[in-house]
Amino acid sequence: MNTTATPPAAEEKTEITAPAAPKETAETAAPAAPKKKKKKNPKLRKRIITGVVALVIVGAIVGGMVKFLTADNSSATITDAVVQLGSITSTVEGSGTAKAKDTSSITITTAGTVMDVYVKEGDYVEQGTHLFSIDSPNANDAVMKARSDLEAKQKEVDNLVEASNNLTVRAEFSGKLLETKKYESGVSISAGEVVAKLVDDKTMRLEQYYSYAYEKDITVGQSVSVSVPAMMEQVPGKVSEIHKVSRVSPEGSKLFLVVISVENKGTLTADMAASALISANGQSIYPYEQGKLAYNRSVDVQAKAGGKVISSNLLDYLDVTAGQVLMQIDGEDNALALYNAQQALKTAQEDLQKAEQNLQNLEAVAPISGTVMGLAISPGQEIEANTSVISISDTSSVTVTAQVDERNISYVKAGMPVTINQWGTEYSGMVESVSLTPQNNNGAAFYPATITVDNSMAAENGSTLMPGSSVTYSLVASESDGCMVLPIQCIKYVPDPNSETGETVSVVFLKTDTPPENALEGVDGTTLGIPAEGYYPVPVVTGIADKYNIEIKEGLAEGDTVFQNTTQDPNMFY
Repeated sequence: MNTTATPPAAEEKTEITAPAAPKETAETAAPAAPKKKKKKNPKLRKRIITGVVALVIVGAIVGGMVKFLTADNSSATITDAVVQLGSITSTVEGSGTAKAKDTSSITITTAGTVMDVYVKEGDYVEQGTHLFSIDSPNANDAVMKARSDLEAKQKEVDNLVEASNNLTVRAEFSGKLLETKKYESGVSISAGEVVAKLVDDKTMRLEQYYSYAYEKDITVGQSVSVSVPAMMEQVPGKVSEIHKVSRVSPEGSKLFLVVISVENKGTLTADMAASALISANGQSIYPYEQGKLAYNRSVDVQAKAGGKVISSNLLDYLDVTAGQVLMQIDGEDNALALYNAQQALKTAQEDLQKAEQNLQNLEAVAPISGTVMGLAISPGQEIEANTSVISISDTSSVTVTAQVDERNISYVKAGMPVTINQWGTEYSGMVESVSLTPQNNNGAAFYPATITVDNSMAAENGSTLMPGSSVTYSLVASESDGCMVLPIQCIKYVPDPNSETGETVSVVFLKTDTPPENALEGVDGTTLGIPAEGYYPVPVVTGIADKYNIEIKEGLAEGDTVFQNTTQDPNMFY
């Protein structure tokens, strides 16, 4: 963020110099007693000299550290600043990458051979322009497979939807229950499990074979007399079906099939032996052999949905009516299965869409109008699956993402002008939008803002902003004239003594002989290097800021003197 502040805040320096320490008096050493000379050793002498030098360096470092740790502010220079009226301009600056506002690329997801390429990199193409032709037999196979998978997934979903509508098992028609299973409440049951057999025993069925010699004497609807030996009686029946099959008996007779319907008064059951006598043209027609009575209709009762049994009304030989409730099932398991099947169906739909799009891409046309920015194929080239072959960018409008810090975000609005610099050439841009969702970077919050540049306007001036390259941007976030200004380092952030949640407060340390009325109690400035006497913490309300100065809205008056910083005397360690 670049800034301009006029006039700069005045600085008032107070230099305090400590009195010089008294010099130490060295005592004169007594002459040493003469010693007997020894033969000199050059290597030993070299080691002694090296050791002495090392001890001198260590002693100097230790002495400097001791002097630094025992130093006080008496040798420091205190810099003050005076509140002055001036103007301050806060600008947002940064760098980013220019991007085309709209970019589209084409990827071939199956291997193939490039037949023709009709454009080259740098060409401007209109939407719908034929770009290239690729031969890929696998693309058609992928579409066929994706369609087959989709049909299977759709069928699975349809079955589960039907099952969810059949959590209540009902009688398909009026009849009698046989071969029923017993289920306790809470027992799990699987979809498709057979729970009983439902038969229509109101009418019995009897199949009889007759000689073709009587073919013209037997007709549908004809009354017959059915003999049931087990009951030692005859019951009435009717011819319901005639099938001209060709059964040959061991005696060489050719036979056809006749189906007899017999009304059941409640005494007939399946597998009873019976035979039907037909009277026609004054003669009695007998079947080739006895048959067995069968139920007119029989179906397996199935649970169409899996789950836990809530209730069951299944009993052998129970007479039921069409639609009667036989069992109720909890649909939780079916609901989960349906959800999973629907998700699989969604994936299958997406796979088919991708396969069909890939097939279309083999004879691709430009999806948008723009400039060919990347072309990775040439005629005769063999390409692998999932190869990005071309990208097209609409460079008529270019965008740059700026990062606005939290102090200036309230001043940045859509429509504000922005200066963009690319390789020394300036372009005019505009803030298109400002995000209200902050992002964090190393503990600092910033808000992304989108800047747009009309490249068509730039082209009229002889140059255009190139996408993909680095740029810098600058925009005026806020301005304030005739405001009170201080150097930004005058502001200190200290724990608020009146806060129970550990919040901080912005303060300056006002230089005055007596404590001001608005001074904060319980703030220790000495931990910040501020003298204990003559400076008092005063809360302030700040406004806009630049890199060097900050606006003071409340808490001070023009001409007030405040603490700015403390610098140590560079000669204090020598």
